[in-house]
Amino acid sequence: MKIAIYTDGAASGNPGPGGYGIVMISGKHRKELAQGFRLTTNNRMELLAVIVALETIKSEGADVLVTSDSKYVVDSVEKGWVFNWVKKGFKGKKNPDLWRRFLIVYKKHRVKFEWVKGHNNHPENERCDALAVHAASKEQLPMDKGYEEIVKSNKGLL
Repeated sequence: MKIAIYTDGAASGNPGPGGYGIVMISGKHRKELAQGFRLTTNNRMELLAVIVALETIKSEGADVLVTSDSKYVVDSVEKGWVFNWVKKGFKGKKNPDLWRRFLIVYKKHRVKFEWVKGHNNHPENERCDALAVHAASKEQLPMDKGYEEIVKSNKGLL
């Protein structure tokens, strides 16, 4: 099964209210997902979008192409940085909670990443951006527990 995933994340204030947007396409099927949070960062939303999209795939072993405008996410995986961070226990790295969650679902599929320039008229990237911005603008957003717990503990690894 081949699946195209497009993702984007947004935060107003960084940190501030944020959200992610996802477009998933497989054959004639298309699915859009979005969620906002009351306090988070842009990079967390970029990464969470990829995680949620991969977790949404029902069967293991899919061939997946993730297209994102996030150098943070694309380079961390494609250049192998995240795999070195694991060996070092994510010491001094941001978003270890999300990276650990990512690695669990990443191993279930054959995933490739492609970077696209953001806000450059790429139709699916623009749609994901609109979904993310809209999700972040909603009232009474849930808490990004991973982010807010780190803020409370004042470790500063965000």
